[in-house]
Amino acid sequence: MTIPLKENQDQIGILQRALKREKAARKAAEKILEDKSRELYSKSQELEELLNEKSSTLEGVFKNINDAYLVMDLFGNVLQMNEIAVDLFGYDIEKEKFNLTDIVYQDDIEYTYNAFKDLYEKGFFNRYTSRVYTKSKEVKWLQVNATLIYNKENKAVAAQGIVRDITKQKASEDLIIESENRLAALVLNLNSGIILEDENRKIILSNTKFCELFKIDALPKDLKGMDCKMASEQNKVLFKESSTFVERMDEIVANKKPVFGEQLEMIDGIILERNYTPIFIGDKLKGYLWTFRDITLEKKYSLSLEVEKEKYSSIIANMNLGLVEINKEEQISMVNQSFIEMSGYAKEELIGKVGRDIFTFNGDLDIINDQKVKRLNGESSSYELKTKNKKGEIKYWLVSAAPNYNLFGENVGSIALNLDITKFKRLQFQKEQILKELEKRNTELHEYAHIVSHDLKSPLRSIDALVTWIKLDNEGKFDEITLQNFDLLNTTLETMEKLISDVLEYSSAGTAVTEDEDVDLNITLSNLKKFLFIPENISVNVIHKLPIVRGDKTKFHQLFQNFISNAIKFCDKEIGLVEIDYTDKGSFHQFSVKDNGIGIEKKYHSKIFEVFTSLNKREDSTGIGLSIVRKIIDLHEGKIWLESEPNIGTTFYFTIKKN
Repeated sequence: MTIPLKENQDQIGILQRALKREKAARKAAEKILEDKSRELYSKSQELEELLNEKSSTLEGVFKNINDAYLVMDLFGNVLQMNEIAVDLFGYDIEKEKFNLTDIVYQDDIEYTYNAFKDLYEKGFFNRYTSRVYTKSKEVKWLQVNATLIYNKENKAVAAQGIVRDITKQKASEDLIIESENRLAALVLNLNSGIILEDENRKIILSNTKFCELFKIDALPKDLKGMDCKMASEQNKVLFKESSTFVERMDEIVANKKPVFGEQLEMIDGIILERNYTPIFIGDKLKGYLWTFRDITLEKKYSLSLEVEKEKYSSIIANMNLGLVEINKEEQISMVNQSFIEMSGYAKEELIGKVGRDIFTFNGDLDIINDQKVKRLNGESSSYELKTKNKKGEIKYWLVSAAPNYNLFGENVGSIALNLDITKFKRLQFQKEQILKELEKRNTELHEYAHIVSHDLKSPLRSIDALVTWIKLDNEGKFDEITLQNFDLLNTTLETMEKLISDVLEYSSAGTAVTEDEDVDLNITLSNLKKFLFIPENISVNVIHKLPIVRGDKTKFHQLFQNFISNAIKFCDKEIGLVEIDYTDKGSFHQFSVKDNGIGIEKKYHSKIFEVFTSLNKREDSTGIGLSIVRKIIDLHEGKIWLESEPNIGTTFYFTIKKN
């Protein structure tokens, strides 16, 4: 596309006019810049002349001043510094330039701006305090006094300042303020009411608790400057002894001596403890400090403790246990009436004496020494002592002793409760003698049972032999009825012999063996299965593994043999089942023997354990088996019970105590 000539000429004209305007603006800017440069040069010359004029004076100042000193132009550029200023700020203007606005702490910028505004308007500022960053970015607190520097025409050309590092001072002040704030908060929130008066008895300080105790509807700060004498007159109506309340306070103040622990009872029953301390600085009285503490609960507790003390003192004095306190030197320091009666000695004969010097302990001295060591180590214990009372009578005491501590938790000896068990010990000795005698009689009875068994079985065997001989000598001569009678006689002889054997077994079932052994009941059951005749239609199963128990192997054999034999004997099913199971019951082993036999009616559940009781009159049953079972279980501190339904089956449960 071709642009018309006229349009090109118009555009060229526009560009030429724009270029002309730009050249004119540049000349105007260059002129302004030249003027400013001349003005700045003139100012610099003036400042340099001024500085040269004062160089000797400033040199003396720089050398002798103890604070940092610096000079800056009106734009904040540092022109001159002394060595202290160099150390303070970390900048050396001989090597690098810096501006004061670059080092002002961020939070203090507005404050600094206002301070320098005052400097430019007033010509100075004093005690300007602010924070700055040093070259190493360390924060410093500074206090600055600054003035403007004027030229000959009295025109400000620069500023000078004396700078003091108050960082440590500021930190100390902050600590003091913090401590004052903490103290004020502590006083304000103390659980005691506080009133601090000056020498004229005007309130300087009080706290919330004081207002609360004296029922003042105001804040502590509102009491400041109040006259205490007038306040006391107003508050006296709160106390029962209102007529003497003010007079007593005046008396305390007049005496100028501390008073502690005075108790004041208010009309609402609250009891206050009042303390007073005069404040002296040197020899001059500068004020009074009053504190008030609510001790109502303490008084009630104190009274309760007194009542409890009286009550327990009465209990201790009259209880049937002999109480005695012994110090570390084993001297008796306190006894009650029961101990006096037990020992037969008067109180005066016991207090301050060493127990072993009064009582005869014979071989028990080792016990006493061992127990003393335990109590010194903070242990409590109980033990028996054999001793003699004042009359020389043998006494047995059961002693329960413990360390005795004072209020500071220090072991100061021991305290012991003594029970006279002499009568019990005599009964125990008698019991031991009776048990020995009983054991002897049981042994004799057991031996007698064996002898009787043997003597009874001998005639039976003789009769059995005679019957056999008669049958052999007269073979073919007896009729059928006579032979049946002979068979009946043989059966009766067998029953009598089994009965005698069962009686012997029953007599020895409850007798303990002298030594127990570990018995693996799994092996016992395995041996029984081999020993017993178990019909093919009956199975004997162990559901869970049986434990190893402590006891007499023979008795455990008897126990399970009787259960299994009974289950087999009274099975009326085509397929018989006997199941032995075990459950751990903590301190006991629990067993069960279950069968699917004829069952037992509930009314006979307790009767079946009686000796010679047989519910089914069978020739092979003497009614002693379950009696033997119960005796063996009793011997092992266990129990036996059963669950049964006729025609369904029976489950016997029994326990054996673990050793």
